[in-house]
Amino acid sequence: MKIKCPHCPSLECPSGIPAKIKKSGRYRRKSDSRSVQIFRCLICLRYFSTATFHPCFRQKKRQVNYRLWKDLCSSISMRRAAKLHRISRTTVARKLSFLGVTAELEFNRLNALHEPAIEVQFDDLETFEHTKCKPLSVTLAVEKKTRRILSLEVSQMSAKGRLAKQAVKKYGFRKDLRAQGRRRLFKSLLPLVSQEAQFESDQNPYYPKDLKAYFPNAKHVTYLGQRGSIVGQGELKKVRFDPLFSLNHTCAMLRDNIKRLSRKTWCTTKLPRNLHAQLYMYALFHNTQLIAPK
Repeated sequence: MKIKCPHCPSLECPSGIPAKIKKSGRYRRKSDSRSVQIFRCLICLRYFSTATFHPCFRQKKRQVNYRLWKDLCSSISMRRAAKLHRISRTTVARKLSFLGVTAELEFNRLNALHEPAIEVQFDDLETFEHTKCKPLSVTLAVEKKTRRILSLEVSQMSAKGRLAKQAVKKYGFRKDLRAQGRRRLFKSLLPLVSQEAQFESDQNPYYPKDLKAYFPNAKHVTYLGQRGSIVGQGELKKVRFDPLFSLNHTCAMLRDNIKRLSRKTWCTTKLPRNLHAQLYMYALFHNTQLIAPK
């Protein structure tokens, strides 16, 4: 990689010619004991190093990033991860945001390398933030044959059933944004899925309209919803043959491997953006570690 000054061309250089640099010593990074080369720009006279261009620049605990990523995708809570790695819970929360952003970029980059999918299954997975009176919806799309996660979106929804009146009384009216989440999902699938692909889902009456807006030539096959089984976190169906098995199996893995999505757990989502970050961390882990050919 050709090293360039990150601060130039500077205002002091009217020609706009890229600055010349020279080596100016080394230092040993405390976090991983690596030797890092220092450079000095001969125009702006500012110092920088090879570490300046790294995504982990200025991180003091970069050595735990990879292990923390795997732990948070393996049914370990943030509090327990902090204890295992001997770091504070605040550090884990900050690294969750950082790892979520980097994982989403890498997830999208790797998905773009695949051929357009021709069989896709999609549906909503329900969870909540802080309390069941404030539910959230995770819209998920997977490739049928390989169970590769193609895209996902998190959106808020209003409480339903017996909790509906209690939720309105305690927290006020809550908008249902699932339709916007589905549209964002289908928009992100445009470069990843063939326009003549076959989409499979349950018989939700709102799915066909949103799908038709982005994939007018696609075939949409629907199946009657089935009763959930005890195994698979309630996501697997109690039937001999499940036509949506790839999707339901992936949802079961999501609930089992992300602690905040597990059934009967005291680990809950406090901020939807943190759920979004951890979902993309798991999606990358799922596509590269769990279903990748050995």
